[in-house]
Amino acid sequence: MLEKVKESLIKSPIVKKGEYNYFVNPISDGVPAMEPDILNELTDVIINNLDLNVDKIVAVEAMGIHLATALSLATGIPFVVIRKRQYGLPNEKEVYQQTGYGSSNLYINDLKAGEKIALIDDVVSTGGTLISLLNALDDIGVDVEDIIVILDKADGKNIVEKETGKSIFAIVKLDVVDGKVAIESTVVD
Repeated sequence: MLEKVKESLIKSPIVKKGEYNYFVNPISDGVPAMEPDILNELTDVIINNLDLNVDKIVAVEAMGIHLATALSLATGIPFVVIRKRQYGLPNEKEVYQQTGYGSSNLYINDLKAGEKIALIDDVVSTGGTLISLLNALDDIGVDVEDIIVILDKADGKNIVEKETGKSIFAIVKLDVVDGKVAIESTVVD
């Protein structure tokens, strides 16, 4: 299982963003083209390993959108996107996020206290985005039932879990070693 996912990761080119080793992959970048088999493999793993008894799936723009879409279609659960654009809607929550290669603001809309959600994102590496979002979701009063990250780079998952006390379901553990993606493990190993 996850053969297409693993194959796409191993083929990923590495680019430097300052000191940060950034891998370019359809899961995390949409380049090269995303093969439907990859999304099907990922969706199957999530559905087979998590209950997903939630009101909404929540994706982080931009690279969580295709993941949430596939999961929403497979489960019938609606999804909402945490955006990089401010709309000025009532109760919009602004969140500052810092990653290994940049920083920006994100905007949370259409989430209310007491709603149960599954949060999905493509990669966790420094933990900056997830930590900021989880703190903001706690402030709103949202019940984060599941945190799903497709790719756990380096020590990202551990950083977030230690900082927030919340458990993350990561599908592939990897790092960049000698200029290549090295897959350390998957949840289906």
